[in-house]
Amino acid sequence: MAIMTRDFNGVDLSDPKLAAEAVKRKALELGADAVGIGSIDRWSNAPLQMDPKQIMPECKSIIGMVFRVERGSLRGVEEGTYFSNYSAMGYGGITYLYMPMTVINLSKFIEDQGYEAIPMGHQSDWRGIDGEGFAHKNYSRPVAPGKPQPDVMIHLRIAAYLCGLGEIGFSKMFLSPQFGPRCRVGIIMTDVELEPDPIYDGPQLCNRCMACVKNCPGNAFSTEKTVKVNLAGHEVEWSDIDVNACDYHFRGGTHSDKEEKDPYYAEDPKSKPGWWSPFFRKPRNLYNTGQAVCGARGCTRACMISLESRGVLQNTFKEKFRRRPTWTVNWDEEPVYAEGTTFRTEKSGSDAD
Repeated sequence: MAIMTRDFNGVDLSDPKLAAEAVKRKALELGADAVGIGSIDRWSNAPLQMDPKQIMPECKSIIGMVFRVERGSLRGVEEGTYFSNYSAMGYGGITYLYMPMTVINLSKFIEDQGYEAIPMGHQSDWRGIDGEGFAHKNYSRPVAPGKPQPDVMIHLRIAAYLCGLGEIGFSKMFLSPQFGPRCRVGIIMTDVELEPDPIYDGPQLCNRCMACVKNCPGNAFSTEKTVKVNLAGHEVEWSDIDVNACDYHFRGGTHSDKEEKDPYYAEDPKSKPGWWSPFFRKPRNLYNTGQAVCGARGCTRACMISLESRGVLQNTFKEKFRRRPTWTVNWDEEPVYAEGTTFRTEKSGSDAD
């Protein structure tokens, strides 16, 4: 029986324009929803700890890919009945399963032509800096003078911007013209020269409506303090986010004035469920996530609703997203269950078993 191997021939990547067309066509074929290319010179002002050239000194091009978060994956959170779907299928499943397969296979396609390619998704658990860009204390150290500490982590939203795929909104969320904030981003660094796409200059996406600010349960977005950066000659600004407030409320918790008897977060004795969370305990992780109990209430859902109402997104729907009043949970009252709902109190199982 003959052994089957990959065909390593057939695509000429020596012409930057033709190479870019071939790579983008392959990316879409493999499952990306949108793809763009940025030349490495656009990262000339990147901080050392976020500099692609520290990972691949000979890098010439970065390929950015958008992977849509399905609008339907937010439906269960919107209705307050099915939270795990957004966390698993709309967030973690894309981040840790679907997207890696696409960037890995596109990297194989490039390497089959004799060029090196580095696939990158959300390996942020290993990065040498925290969510605010500061070095983790006693975490890692450079292997030699002048080098950054491991791991360098490319700023994926900035990468998507520099690859011409859309804007960065006031919420710091990446906004694509197709899906708005319903995006996950993956990239590939490569030493093949690819014709770059222009920086996005289409219809304005973020109009500073502040829907994200008004609807964030953690009040994580400041309207007074902002971050301003120059990206390839373009001034870009977003809110200076309170990442700790985001993390805490994102998972459904809130701070208590007293030490709770049975806290929402086991690691924090002064935690309890937020007014918008229906859970007595933080749900466990799915695909290394699964805790998005707020369901991206401000940064994604409110932003998406605003963008859809303005008619600026290419991915359109027959019906509007919000069809009923938004829900809250009153923890001061005993819950009222729907007629026909049954429960078991034994630890051995539930009616769903």
